[in-house]
Amino acid sequence: MAVTVEADPQVVAALRQKLLDPSTSLQRKYRVLFSLRNIKAKEAHDAMLAALQDESALFRHEVAYCLGQRQDAAALDILTRVLKDTSEHPMVRHEAGEALGAIGTVDCLTRLQDFADDPCLEVAETCQLALQRIEYYNSQAAAHKPDESRYLSIDPTPAAPASTPTAELRATLLDEHARIFDRYRAMFALRNQGGHEAVEALGQSFGARSALLKHEVAYVLGQMQDAHAVDMLRAVLQDGTEHAMVRHEAAEALGSIGDAECLELLKQHCKDPEPIVADSCVVALDMLEFENSGQFEYVDTGST
Repeated sequence: MAVTVEADPQVVAALRQKLLDPSTSLQRKYRVLFSLRNIKAKEAHDAMLAALQDESALFRHEVAYCLGQRQDAAALDILTRVLKDTSEHPMVRHEAGEALGAIGTVDCLTRLQDFADDPCLEVAETCQLALQRIEYYNSQAAAHKPDESRYLSIDPTPAAPASTPTAELRATLLDEHARIFDRYRAMFALRNQGGHEAVEALGQSFGARSALLKHEVAYVLGQMQDAHAVDMLRAVLQDGTEHAMVRHEAAEALGSIGDAECLELLKQHCKDPEPIVADSCVVALDMLEFENSGQFEYVDTGST
């Protein structure tokens, strides 16, 4: 379960008002959302559920992600409705499925099974991963195994042991015939290993067929914050034929790395023809500006 804190009800009310105000900028909404994610109160939960009606698909997907990271079982019904809604953007449906996997109760199994063969490949693969994640953590295989990750995210799969040789992890990650669950485990193990050799192995997987896998690779490269990944992430961001969810994660990863070259790349794509990519660059630049300001955490305190 993610760590949450108590907060003054008036602060939560102010945050909710900002979150749902149509005049609030996308960047400010992100700050508010990250504040609410860390607050225990039911009112924070309710505000996040209301934000799933936001006009931005990028923001709706982030709300679903945050509900999963909170491992908030009270969100099961609304996440299931999002997953079922075929008129919803596939990236948002994917994130709802992943959130159900992160929450991981037995009740999530039946909700996910109906979508393991969804016509949208990214949604189907997400639900397959989520089912396998729940089954893994309910099995003896997960018993007494320490978490080798220094990252605080609740990942879609457990990592393979970090002691696994890098060449073996690379081979699994690049194997188009391997289960996506095993490829994800290899990916997270490479992240946990770190270093240029791991980054190079991860970058090679941008040639994979699965957009879902590639988007997660971009995400973990952002977590690693290794400047060695900038060239490969630039190529992904600049490729207008690449899936929007992959380009979106590449933009956010560049923002996490945050050097001068990344800054220029993000500025160049703030008007990208794909709204999800353009919005991702705008938010990434805001996060980068916030980090460079020396402030402690990318949140909104609720004050004006």
